[in-house]
Amino acid sequence: MKKIIAVFTGNRAEYGLQFPVLKAIDAHPNLEYKLIVSGAHLDKNFGNTIQEINDDGFEIHAEVDIILDESSSFATSQAIGTGVLSIADALSKIQPDIFVVYADRFEGFAAVIAATQMNIPTAHIEGGDITEGGALDDSVRHAMTKLAHIHFTTNQQASNRLLGMGEASWRVHTVGFPAIDLIQDGNYANPNELADIYKLDLSRPVILFTQHSVTTEFHEAVSQIKPALFALKKLALAGAQVIITYPNNDAGGRKIIDTINDFSSSEFSGIQNIQIYSSLGRYNYHGILALASNPENKICCVGNSSSGIKETPAFGCPTVNIGSRQEGRLRAENVINAEYDEESICKSIESCLYDNNFRETSLSCVNPYGIGDAGIKIARVLDEIKIEPKKLLRKEMMLSGFEDNGWYQ
Repeated sequence: MKKIIAVFTGNRAEYGLQFPVLKAIDAHPNLEYKLIVSGAHLDKNFGNTIQEINDDGFEIHAEVDIILDESSSFATSQAIGTGVLSIADALSKIQPDIFVVYADRFEGFAAVIAATQMNIPTAHIEGGDITEGGALDDSVRHAMTKLAHIHFTTNQQASNRLLGMGEASWRVHTVGFPAIDLIQDGNYANPNELADIYKLDLSRPVILFTQHSVTTEFHEAVSQIKPALFALKKLALAGAQVIITYPNNDAGGRKIIDTINDFSSSEFSGIQNIQIYSSLGRYNYHGILALASNPENKICCVGNSSSGIKETPAFGCPTVNIGSRQEGRLRAENVINAEYDEESICKSIESCLYDNNFRETSLSCVNPYGIGDAGIKIARVLDEIKIEPKKLLRKEMMLSGFEDNGWYQ
């Protein structure tokens, strides 16, 4: 009998990372996936990206609404609560042997709470990463680590942190970053497709922009994105082609969308080479980044997404990281940091587009997030791990040092 592996996805970016995991599970003779789709996938304001999952041919076994009616931390807390209830209901029907959840978002947090309280062995991908820049991601990610029973990390530094948090070594598996699997497969749009879809002229610079809310500073989301939008306007007027995508559905996300739309009808009015999309989809997004692998093209990824840190090195794409959201995250040499300042952002983008030394460094940089076999490694561990509740569900605290009269030294 095949082992039933339930996989949870709650937004577009995380689905792109789960894709190679789902693909590897589906291809494994001893495993069967059950897909639970939730969060922004079901929200038309964020692209209704459930359609992308359908287009990829994956069967969806449960659609779980996690209602986030407004852009606030209060609404996020409520969404976690309703998410726990809805996801628990889905899990009770699927009855998986193991549940797989990704990263650090509130939807995934709700999923981990639901599963672990139901004594379902839970695997967490991307634990141990660090983002010290004001987002709640670190706190959520580490909480998910302590709840989960199996850990798949993207790099050895992350694995070391999990061991330092007291996780037993047999639970921790360094597998790399799943997105690299997709990139290695080369399954993304080619230049001709992109030129047709987005009317791109590759003799001119292309800027791909996504900026998310910093969740502990969501009340500053509008003031934090405006300098970037003014910088993009300036560069577009100078001839750059700008593609803007909407942010995640975090607290502050809807305010960012409203600001982008306001700029579209005011500051950007009449500028033909600025395009705005709710989502590009993984196929086209990676295709645009891949344009950077040709040194003749001037391509730059801009914003504060983890993709700009973790995926762009695989394409040799120069990147501008804006603000604090990704502080502390392991990165390659293709990233320039900029403040929430129009001049700082403009100069950083211009360096990415026109500084030949930096462009050469970006093209030859080493990606610290693996070689493209994470999905296969994850599926192998899911197959091999024994479902022994007394061992798997009972987590011991493995602390280094020694005990002295009840105190750890």
